[in-house]
Amino acid sequence: MMTGLFISELERTFKRKKTAAVLAVYAGLLAFIWFFFQRGGISFFDADHDVKIDSLNSAPLLLRDLSFVITFIVIPMFVADSFNGEYTSGALRMVLIRPHHRVKLFFVKWAVQCLLVFIILCITWVVGTCLGRMVMPHVNETTFLGGHTLGALGALLYSLKFYGICFCIFIAVISIGSILSVLMPNSILSYVATIGALIGSVYVSDKLSFFFSVTDSVFRELSRPNSEFLVNLLFPILLISLIINLFVWKKKEWVG
Repeated sequence: MMTGLFISELERTFKRKKTAAVLAVYAGLLAFIWFFFQRGGISFFDADHDVKIDSLNSAPLLLRDLSFVITFIVIPMFVADSFNGEYTSGALRMVLIRPHHRVKLFFVKWAVQCLLVFIILCITWVVGTCLGRMVMPHVNETTFLGGHTLGALGALLYSLKFYGICFCIFIAVISIGSILSVLMPNSILSYVATIGALIGSVYVSDKLSFFFSVTDSVFRELSRPNSEFLVNLLFPILLISLIINLFVWKKKEWVG
């Protein structure tokens, strides 16, 4: 049953024209930014620290230039389409006519959104890593923010950890966006509300600035020894947002 729901949600997701359009735009931006990577050769860890792009640091730096698009365009559009668009169009009512448990349906939709972002991150990492090794200046070691100088293996592990933490942040963005998409009356307002919540988080607390500047925050966290960012902040936010999601999902009158 769960597998059938998952496959069905995947099919509906990839049949939407908006999904194809957003993925095509992202692919175009990926190529565009990589072109300027080659031409410029300079990127930034954050607003105060620039860095020369080389064969070992290109993957994290490529995601830095694309993370804003993922956070504020790709995820909000995908989530609004999945959690709100299907409801307002009536498509979700057709799904709920069948004896599907609401909690299962929520987790299927949530998991599909996470899978989409995971695929996007994998493609970005592969492009950044492979093309970095092929066309960027070859080095035996590179230095990341905080003065961490790493060899080829260390840089690879750093890159994987960097992408992993970014993925966890993006999952939290998906979870917050899904709450707002269920509460809003249409998908446009869902999108705007998600953007507003991400920007507004900066004014709530400086600790939530990672929602606005994902990769800059991750670079800073990785520069700190024994950072407990995931355990003390990100995972609790993710857990709370999922609990709120389940509560709202159960209480929402989907069919009526």
